Amino acid sequence: MNSMIKVLVTEKMLELAKKKAKEMGVLKKSIEKGQGNIAGFVGEFIANEVLESTIKNTYHYDIVTYDGVTIDVKTKRCTSAPKPSYDCSVSDYNPDQQCDYYCFVRVLDDYSCGWFLGVYKQKDYIREAKKMYKGEIDPSNNFVVKSDCYNMPINKLRDQWEVLI
Repeated sequence: MNSMIKVLVTEKMLELAKKKAKEMGVLKKSIEKGQGNIAGFVGEFIANEVLESTIKNTYHYDIVTYDGVTIDVKTKRCTSAPKPSYDCSVSDYNPDQQCDYYCFVRVLDDYSCGWFLGVYKQKDYIREAKKMYKGEIDPSNNFVVKSDCYNMPINKLRDQWEVLI
């Protein structure tokens, strides 16, 4: 069981996230057509702060810990504080990323704060998460799935200490 960590988003984090999102533009296969880029970068800053790591932004991972553990950050925007039963998702078009861990973050739509939700070993996540298909309705929350993905509840994630030890 993990413990979520709330992190306040600073003006500097948001300013830099907006700048990086503009430079990035719209990525191919973007579910939100580039609209999630700011939140994605804010999520990286939150994860980086909690994990005391270094941002690298490669295709396969976003951050690296002091001892070389590679982590790809998966961020979702939200309208309220996340609950342990809420799902984290990894899109099916990139399950072969070469990273050691996935890290999951939620960011409020107004970018005032976010939550570091936890981590999961990449190879285990893909094997143990629930496969969902575009258009399918998730019976746990009635959400219509936007693209094929792998879902796992927040309460199944691990603490950040798993990658720091």
